[in-house]
Amino acid sequence: MAHRIEISLKDTVRDARGERIRNEIEHFLHIPVNRVRSIDVFTVDAELSVAELEMAAAGPFCDPVIQAFSIDSPVARDFDYLVEVGFRPGVTDNVGRTAREAIEYITGRPFQAGEGVYTSVQYLFSGSLTPADMEKIATGLLCNTLIQRYQVLDHAAFMAQQGVRAYVPKVTGHVQGNVREIDLNVGDDELLRISRDGVLALTLDEMLIIQAHYRDENVVAMRRTLGLGGQPTDVELEALAQTWSEHCKHKIFSGNVEYVDELGNSEKITSLFKTFIQNTTAKVRENLGDKDYCLSVFKDNAGVIKFNDDSSLVFKVETHNSPSALDPYGGALTGIVGVNRDPFGTGKGARLIFNTDVFCFASPFYDKPLPSRLLHPRRIYEGVVEGVEHGGNKSGIPTVNGSLVFDDRFAGKPLVFCGTAGIMPAVINGEPSHLKKIYPGDLIVMTGGRIGKDGIHGATFSSEELNESSPVSAVQIGDPITQKRMTDFLIRARDRDLYNFITDNGAGGLSSSIGEMSEECGGCRMDLAKAPLKYPGLDPWEILISEAQERMSLAVPPAKLDEFLALARRMGVEASVLGEFTDSGYFHILYGDKTVAYLPLSFLHGGLPPMEMRGVWETKKNEEPEASNKSDYTEELVKLLSSLNICSKESVVRRYDHEVQGGSVVKPFTGVDNDGPSDSAVVRPILDSFEGVVVGHGICPRYSDIDTYHMAANAIDEGLRNYVAVGGSLDLVAGLDNFCWCDPVKSEKTPDGEYKMAQLVRANKALYDYCVAFGIPLISGKDSMKNDFYDGSTKISIPPTLLFSVIGKIEDANKAVTMDVKRPGDVVYLLGETANELGGSEYYAAKGYLGNRVPQVDAEQALSRYRAYHQAVMKGLVASCHDLSDGGLAVAAAESAFAGGFGISIDLGAVPFKGADNERTDEVILFSESASRLLVTVHPDKTDAFEAAMSGQLFARIGVVSAGNSLTINGLSAGEIVRADTMKLKEAWQSPLHDL
Repeated sequence: MAHRIEISLKDTVRDARGERIRNEIEHFLHIPVNRVRSIDVFTVDAELSVAELEMAAAGPFCDPVIQAFSIDSPVARDFDYLVEVGFRPGVTDNVGRTAREAIEYITGRPFQAGEGVYTSVQYLFSGSLTPADMEKIATGLLCNTLIQRYQVLDHAAFMAQQGVRAYVPKVTGHVQGNVREIDLNVGDDELLRISRDGVLALTLDEMLIIQAHYRDENVVAMRRTLGLGGQPTDVELEALAQTWSEHCKHKIFSGNVEYVDELGNSEKITSLFKTFIQNTTAKVRENLGDKDYCLSVFKDNAGVIKFNDDSSLVFKVETHNSPSALDPYGGALTGIVGVNRDPFGTGKGARLIFNTDVFCFASPFYDKPLPSRLLHPRRIYEGVVEGVEHGGNKSGIPTVNGSLVFDDRFAGKPLVFCGTAGIMPAVINGEPSHLKKIYPGDLIVMTGGRIGKDGIHGATFSSEELNESSPVSAVQIGDPITQKRMTDFLIRARDRDLYNFITDNGAGGLSSSIGEMSEECGGCRMDLAKAPLKYPGLDPWEILISEAQERMSLAVPPAKLDEFLALARRMGVEASVLGEFTDSGYFHILYGDKTVAYLPLSFLHGGLPPMEMRGVWETKKNEEPEASNKSDYTEELVKLLSSLNICSKESVVRRYDHEVQGGSVVKPFTGVDNDGPSDSAVVRPILDSFEGVVVGHGICPRYSDIDTYHMAANAIDEGLRNYVAVGGSLDLVAGLDNFCWCDPVKSEKTPDGEYKMAQLVRANKALYDYCVAFGIPLISGKDSMKNDFYDGSTKISIPPTLLFSVIGKIEDANKAVTMDVKRPGDVVYLLGETANELGGSEYYAAKGYLGNRVPQVDAEQALSRYRAYHQAVMKGLVASCHDLSDGGLAVAAAESAFAGGFGISIDLGAVPFKGADNERTDEVILFSESASRLLVTVHPDKTDAFEAAMSGQLFARIGVVSAGNSLTINGLSAGEIVRADTMKLKEAWQSPLHDL
């Protein structure tokens, strides 16, 4: 019998959760509510005595100081309406799972099959509310109906319901093990329906290729010997769909493109990935010669470079956009714990040392109508921030670097970039740690969490635009505690040489991980009936493709299996043998004694021909605002500092732990009050050494509206500029490219697909040109190509976005430089030239314009400047350095000043300028976002040495650090055009997101 344990706050205790809900209802839904209270509910479906229930309620479920409990008796009283929200059947309930473990611990006996604990929350509302109001509150704020169920009751209905048996969200349906054949001997329309209704994301051409495969007489004959029919099983069709999905196969980046430039010249490109990304790294490595530090690129879960003679550095950045649009908390949490597994599953396995995250949202203050399927941007903002917070903090991994970018087009789909770095011994058990191999006869072992219905069709769902039919089952709910336990176990297993190969069980689940591992040795034979499940009722195809989290797949030699399993038991980690790797050439899947899939690896991985696409570029002209000739720009500076893309993100950053593991040197905030925005992070991964890892990034999607070539160039330069600013070495540096694009394939839904494809081509061309010029090898990356919302009438596409992450080394972390000015009297230098490049700037955006003159990067000059600056840093000549980006010189000077707690005086007449005299104006020099510039301060005693170090570079003395709290900027005519109290500037900078 199921029992309900209800946990409520005592009357004297403030209900902060209820107050937050009330405020959000009034803010988002504009419905006045007098009061909201909340009650936690544990539904215990297990054979427990009254004493055992009381022991659980009074112990792990309840804090007796502030809470009270009730068993099988309702606590709710004095309310007008009640809403109860819980997870749908089949969705991971982490609190319920932990509650079950707690009961097992205190009773000393395990739960039986079918028993469990399920959690829900009751919200009690008081006020003049209607049933329509409550429905709006339930579906608009309290409950994400994709993964949760809810019930609304008024007081009378609630009282009438008492005595009804507790709700237990059990999975029901057909008998587990059901396998269907899918008849593909149908017409084109029916093939498309099969793909659409099955959330397969397969095009008609792809369905026809599969249809033809199953019409091959040799294929049919082979299948007959295994008891299979002449049509694909649902297991096979789902495996093909996952493997061929855009999310896994990267069909757009691996396809063929005819690119036509603005002059009508045509160019044939065979694979954007091979032409512009792989070739970039090949060219850079060739130029590095015997100084090449790349160890593993583009062939594992993450990239690997040399850190020193004893250690290797591993880095990966992923996206989790589509799940975060449906369930911001669950999607983002899964994003961070999912990317944690990528470096961990690279080579023999890496110890994780830090996380990074970059979020792109619409304004949290968005006040325009949204299609009914879309969540409000503030709800996405808060859910994503909380999800990454819980995933990272609970995993014991510091979050050291990140950004928030705002553009209202991200209302269609937010971008959630999550990155993780790891470090591993260069040699493990006598072999290079970045190498691994599978041998026929090795056993297929899955470790970690169990398989459930959450995350089914995650890969195929993420390969399409968001729409009203996006599936409930696509969202996964991560569990960082289970994952941490698993990774701790696997590091020990690694060091004991208990496995040959390890990889992440991510997108596509076992279908992808075992399918990819099978290529290493030539085949596999796996029994899905041996896979551990969260609950009964999953069909074999669901077991195969579920992306339920916290799982790794391994190849374990039979001779080491017993030791591997014994270690897993001792450390409380579940490990299951599912089959063995073979050299049969087939992906052979069974359920018990029955073969349910038998696919040639050559067809599974090589049966899909490249896509044929076309891109046509056109140069677009935008309206330019009239030039300003004001005598005072203080108000404009204050407005820029308060803009969402420039203002402080402290309310988000402070929620992330950047101190855990004890290695952070340059932290997300710095300065006299530790609230100035750092350019990059510096981390010591090995605490008995001062060798540091530097990580930074660049992202500027607003430039895409002018030219994606220069958008990509600026993202690369910004990432490198941030990296160099804190002291990162140019002799050991690597990059990661993460493309997030709107659909670039022309179709009825995307009539401008050829232009969007041309945008993608141009960004890739810039990636090659500038990474080769800067000497940055690309070691890993990812693309997400369907970032649109479309409901049949409304389409919202994100701006084309490239996140360029930079990672490398600083030989001595003691020499790292921060952005805050250090003392009065220090000399202020500007490195680099300023040009009339306000196109796409934050200054123009504040005026409601885009413009045309996007910043352009001179890589040769920038690289020479960065090298000279780095030598100055290594000689201890630099007191502070801040890169110039959003808002230009005026914003950089303000941030450096208030971070240090001093003032700055600047003379614009001293600023090096590139361009015609009539373009050299106060407005341009203040707010231009010209690339490759750094604002540096130097102690007066070191200025001669600094200028000698920078000899031959474009730089100038432009001012001095002052003792007061005043930022003063003299214009070209020598009068003051900015005078402001830096503390007031700081207040303007900190206030916009302070309370979110």
